[in-house]
Amino acid sequence: MDKEKTINTIQPEEQELPSHFAYRLGEYYATLNTAEHKKVRGQFFTPLEIASFMTSLMQNNKSDISILDPGCGTGILSVTLIENLVEQSPIISNIELVGYEIDTSLIQFCELSLQYLNQWLKSRKISLSYRVSNLDFILENRRAIESTHDLFGNLPERYDFIVSNPPFFKLSKDDPRTKAAKSVVNGHANIYSIFMAISASLLKPQGQLVFIIPRSFCSGNYFQAFREFFFTTVDIVHAHLFHSRRSIFGKDNVLQEMIIVKCVPKDTNIIRSNVSISSSQGLSDLCEVKIQELPARFILDYESSAKILFLPTNDEEKKIIKLFSTFEGSLNKYGFQISTGPVVDFRSTEYIIEEGDLHNELIAPLFWLHNVHKMDLKWPLKKKSKGQYIIVDNKSMPLLVRNKNYIFIRRFSSKDDKSRLIAAPYFSNAISSKFIGIENRVNYIYKPIGNLNRIELVGLTALLNSELFDKYFRILNGNVNVSSTELKLLPLPSLEKICAVGNELILKNAFSLTLINEIVNDKLEFKPVSIANDQD
Repeated sequence: MDKEKTINTIQPEEQELPSHFAYRLGEYYATLNTAEHKKVRGQFFTPLEIASFMTSLMQNNKSDISILDPGCGTGILSVTLIENLVEQSPIISNIELVGYEIDTSLIQFCELSLQYLNQWLKSRKISLSYRVSNLDFILENRRAIESTHDLFGNLPERYDFIVSNPPFFKLSKDDPRTKAAKSVVNGHANIYSIFMAISASLLKPQGQLVFIIPRSFCSGNYFQAFREFFFTTVDIVHAHLFHSRRSIFGKDNVLQEMIIVKCVPKDTNIIRSNVSISSSQGLSDLCEVKIQELPARFILDYESSAKILFLPTNDEEKKIIKLFSTFEGSLNKYGFQISTGPVVDFRSTEYIIEEGDLHNELIAPLFWLHNVHKMDLKWPLKKKSKGQYIIVDNKSMPLLVRNKNYIFIRRFSSKDDKSRLIAAPYFSNAISSKFIGIENRVNYIYKPIGNLNRIELVGLTALLNSELFDKYFRILNGNVNVSSTELKLLPLPSLEKICAVGNELILKNAFSLTLINEIVNDKLEFKPVSIANDQD
């Protein structure tokens, strides 16, 4: 199919809004390219409902405005923004729009969209000047996040409004964009965070920024340098969460938790006392979102090194955050450590075997992610290409750990799994081997000196499997990953309460999740909002 010829058949309909035309162009472009083409570029076109909601968060009181769209596609976001601003602010007379689009095949679609927008604005006596650059946004604007960019008076252009649905995919450490943004990334960066960091630095003093991005930046070690930079550059004033993973970019098989954030430049003369938090199930109920005002310090502790962003959407989640803020314990404080299983399957194939005899001291059990279930370690559990045993010899010794009491935790959960935290207790006396193997998709908690006793082991495993801890973890984590770093930072109640949970479960000799939730809530004096009399 000749794209040059077919694109000319797409024309605006009579009285069609520019945003609707831009959206139709995006829909048409999607039919001309494969899913792989879009995936490689991190392209996920913004639904019209999302574009309308995002841009409705911005307000204007100026006659001359400048707009930046760092990954403009067909221009759906910037076009919708201009429509909304013109509708709400009749004083606008001049608009400058700068867009970046690295996909050359998209440029002509964007040009069509902006040409029609220009006609629409002319009929309202509003002047539009625009340029769409085919250059890389990060490499072209890297100086915005370089501490030396202003030493020679070479300040980047700044904007009143920045709106974006940036690409999202991981960059290698050697990627030029990773190197350009080394001050705001840890290791393998996700490109969307670099878009956010640079954009935050390109705002005018009274500017506004609205992005739709994955929620993964809110916590975790990979994004810590980014959060440190971002939250010292801008303040979040509004965040919107979607309860459904599938409703936003579901047709592109994107199942990440997505959020919309509105930010403004940090002003030392202004203390942002509140942040608006809204939520919806998906697209269909965006017109009836629920909004709550929360203290800024409640969702982000600016003094902490982790800079974790909490985004509660209901009374129970607020109550959970308050409870966890009273916990003063942690794994390290109680002498526990957490590590990641050393057995990387594809690098260890010569040592992994399907069948074995544990009476042979040269054979040890190997535990995989699929062996770990809530309060239950199912081993051996035959699965194709997942040998349940590992050879013990001098060469395999770096892959093994001593046979001690451990808590195994899945590092990854299914995207549709009901629980993010899935942990199982391992008792060393169940197996006679001196060593065991733990696969790389499993984290394990242990005592480096001594051994976890039975009560500690059961109590802490129960806490991790409880609804209370799972809900807390979901509030701060938008990933299906459960990293050891996040578990190290996880607030824990007193060791006495952890042991009280474990002791009662052992006495009852029952480990159902229903019983675990009852005991955990009782020992931690927590009443779920759904059954509490006081719904504060």
